[in-house]
Amino acid sequence: MKIEISQQALEWFEQEMEARSGEWIQFYARYGGSSKLHEGFTLGMTKAEPDEAAIQQDENGIHFYIEERDLWYFDGHDLHVHLNEDRKEIEFDYKKGS
Repeated sequence: MKIEISQQALEWFEQEMEARSGEWIQFYARYGGSSKLHEGFTLGMTKAEPDEAAIQQDENGIHFYIEERDLWYFDGHDLHVHLNEDRKEIEFDYKKGS
């Protein structure tokens, strides 16, 4: 499993979340809503240092990660993070890992 962050999404994190080099952004499973992978769960994100990072991707010095306890949510899919240009919001896509 891997995390891919588009350049536009990286710029969004730097501007909207004021993410800087050395900081951590966590993607986590949260109860409520629905996603392409699970009914009743969506993907959340927050600035937080890891407890037990299972997957990590560094972009421009910013550490994006998923905790071991949240791997179930991805069900073997890679996480692709991009920016919806029309809405200026982060969107998530999931592609079966190779």
